[in-house]
This record gives sequence, C-alpha cells and structure tokens, in this order.
Amino acid sequence: MAVPTIYVKLIEEYENNLASILHQREFVKKVCSDNIRLMISGSAPLPLPVLEKWREITGHTLLERYGMTEIGMALTNPLKGERKPGYVGKPMPGVKVKIVRFSPRKDSYETLCEGNSEKTVVTPGCDKESGELLVKGPNVFKKYWEKEEATKKEFTSDGWFCTGDTVVYINGYYKVLGRTSADIIKSGGFKISALDVEREILSHPDIRDVAVIGLPDVTWGEKVVALIVLKNESDLDEKMLKCWLKERIPHYQVPSVVKFLPEGLPRNAMGKVNKKELVAKMSRGK
Repeated sequence: MAVPTIYVKLIEEYENNLASILHQREFVKKVCSDNIRLMISGSAPLPLPVLEKWREITGHTLLERYGMTEIGMALTNPLKGERKPGYVGKPMPGVKVKIVRFSPRKDSYETLCEGNSEKTVVTPGCDKESGELLVKGPNVFKKYWEKEEATKKEFTSDGWFCTGDTVVYINGYYKVLGRTSADIIKSGGFKISALDVEREILSHPDIRDVAVIGLPDVTWGEKVVALIVLKNESDLDEKMLKCWLKERIPHYQVPSVVKFLPEGLPRNAMGKVNKKELVAKMSRGK
C-alpha cells in the first residue's frame, strides 16, 4: 500500500532504468503478477494515468480506498469485481455513512443519502448531490486524548463523525471530490472539485505534476488556479493547455490562471500537496 506520490516515483524509476530492456519489463510484470495479491492506493486521489501505467507495468489494477486516522479504512473498491477509477467504492462491513448538507451554522443538516455495505438510499430529489461525508461505526475513534472540546467539534449531536471531505454518490459508488476546506472551489455559482480538474490536467502527456487551488476573485467569488510542473523539454504554454482542456471539461472548470513552476510542489510527510502554503504564496503574489 502507498500514496499516489510513491507510485509516481516508482514509475519514474522504472521508466528511467528498466523500461527500455524487454526482458526486464517481462520479469517485473511476472514477479508482480505471481507474487503480489493486492496493491492499494490511498490517502490522496489517484490520477488515472498513474493507475493505467501501473497496470501496464505490473498487471495490477490498484485498489482505491478511503480512510483516515480517526476512522481507519471506511470505504473501499472490491477485491473482486469492478474497480472504478476515481471512486473509493462502498462502505466496509459494519460501517455506516451519510452524505449531508449542513445548515450555515452547522447546527443541523439535511441527509442527501445514507448507506452501508449492503445498500445506499438516496433522498428523493438529491440524486448525484455532493455534500460532507459523515461516518458511524465501531471503526470510529472514541476521542482525542485529553481534548474534549476538539472531540466534540468533530461529531454531530446525533453521534456521526464529520470527515471534512466533500463526497458524491453516483451509480452505486462513492467519489471523494476533495477536502471541503481546500479542494472545493466556489466560482460563479458552481462548486468545482479541484481533484477532478487535477485528474484531467494530469492526463496531458507533458505534465508531471499539478495542484489546483481557489483564490479570491471580485467577480466570481473564487477563481480556479492551476500550478503545474512540466516534464523535461516540454514547450506547453498556458494558451495551449487551456485550448486542450476546453475540449475535455466544462468551461467553468478550466483554470483562469495557469502558472508553471520550475521546481516541484510542496508536499508533507504523507506525500500530499500543501495547498494552504500554495494559497498563501499565491495570495502574496509569489
């Protein structure tokens, strides 16, 4: 099991040292297929190009799942059965989940759908509506050590743990759209998933890495900004990228600002991009 960043590094190592040697390619794929039962990706969204390249190299389709320290592993794609790229599957046995829309004061909520490992029931009129994911079950932690107030803030009055992630339920599978505080951009009346835009940008063959953030905008509320690391020797520019994206995603998701970074994106110890740091730097004009 690893975060997507590790798989990216392994792919780069493979392409730099093994991909050009036929018998090495065959050896790697055979060893992985014969000796490894399962490969898992988690803790961050898995870009589709990474999933496809890893399958080509190893013969394994990475299993995407969802979890966090407070709840362990809560949702997962199946060991046997269809694994939908970009989705985290269904609740684990014993785990209950809800997708909700909180009131402005967060003292009450409307349930959009509720489910467990057996089934999910969608509230009439709320099909494919996104909201915050709540979790309940024996997997959920009891409390933060000696932090009673902090614990209380993480639970609803009826005992559901608030994950802080925006999620949508589509055709039998749950999909994480991102951290509500960092990955959901509200622009011109639209709620835009930064993760969805990142996945599309990463499918461009000249792009190595990307982070999509929202910055304050007088007209739109927030504007979509893409910070991009190109692969070596690429001549891709902002105009070319925007034209390419307009053929693939809705117009309101196309970044209004594209900035190419000479160095990599800032990441934490888990390999996740530090978006708060990026927002702060961009807000200061750096």
